[in-house]
Amino acid sequence: MGRELTRWHGHAKESVMKKVVWGVLSTARIGIDQVLPAMRASPLIELRAIASRSLPAARAAARDLGIPRAYGSYEELLADPEIEAVYNPLPNHLHVPLTLQAAAAGKHVLCEKPIALSVEEAASLREAARQVHIEEAFMVRHHPQWQRMRELLRSGRIGTPRAVQVFFSYFNDDPANIRNQPSIGGGAQYDVGCYAILSGRYLFEAEPRRVVALVDRDPALGTDRTTSALLDFGDGRQLGFTVSTQSCPFQRVQVVGTTGRLELRIPFNAPRGGAMSVAIDEGGALDGSSIHIETLPAADQYQLEAEAFSRLVRGEAGPGWGLDDAIAQLRVIDALWRSERSERWETVG
Repeated sequence: MGRELTRWHGHAKESVMKKVVWGVLSTARIGIDQVLPAMRASPLIELRAIASRSLPAARAAARDLGIPRAYGSYEELLADPEIEAVYNPLPNHLHVPLTLQAAAAGKHVLCEKPIALSVEEAASLREAARQVHIEEAFMVRHHPQWQRMRELLRSGRIGTPRAVQVFFSYFNDDPANIRNQPSIGGGAQYDVGCYAILSGRYLFEAEPRRVVALVDRDPALGTDRTTSALLDFGDGRQLGFTVSTQSCPFQRVQVVGTTGRLELRIPFNAPRGGAMSVAIDEGGALDGSSIHIETLPAADQYQLEAEAFSRLVRGEAGPGWGLDDAIAQLRVIDALWRSERSERWETVG
């Protein structure tokens, strides 16, 4: 596929990136409700095909979203020679197998998080990642509210960052739901705890050295329904988080520094196309009266994510967030599972 098209405006030549042709594996809700509408709105993306193990389901999704091709198996989509990049939102235990199949077919892969269930499993993607681009789909890194938060921290706006605090919860106790099936990667830590871990890594721009976890498991489902953790990033920097699949819906990210505090009020499920904000508190008034709200331009984090990956495919941007970053995430998750078993601090990596 060509890298760019050229068009002329008067006597000026303008290079326009050729659209990347995408296919989607599965009719998962996150794709149907969030990612695929965002892709369809992008001038950099042609959403060509969708696959499901149920052909009627694929056809229904294709019809509703205006996708030209529907396949009744993942293998059929991966065999389509026109598909350049694949979005993989399959259940967690299928992330690595289908990403490997896609890479073997020469497709670049944007894979939902967590990219694997362990460091060992993720490491099996290393050879494939030398042939195609493989990236974990953390859309928040592309949202202006997260990028602005990082800018404020880098500028010293709240002094030296000391602590990142994250809470992320929802309520779902349906045993048939994939998020409540431990054998396929269900539970709070894999589903939403990964966002909390990313928050510390992204905002501190560092990796944690050691972790300790407190895990409450549902006695019937076997999943971690509430997980809390403390992560030591060294130099006095700490990430504390609680994530839950059986609590009222709530999410918040705070960074507390030596002279101020920053807060994101809808950090993870930012409304598509909505204007978000960063709360900046440099006064320290306990009643919140010293908080200043900085409103940011409207954005769609899923569209920005897919466009960034498309530019990576075309060689227009780089290096992106590759497999090494995804493995760094899993080192932390693996250490937290070890801490659950040992009931003590565990070293990361």
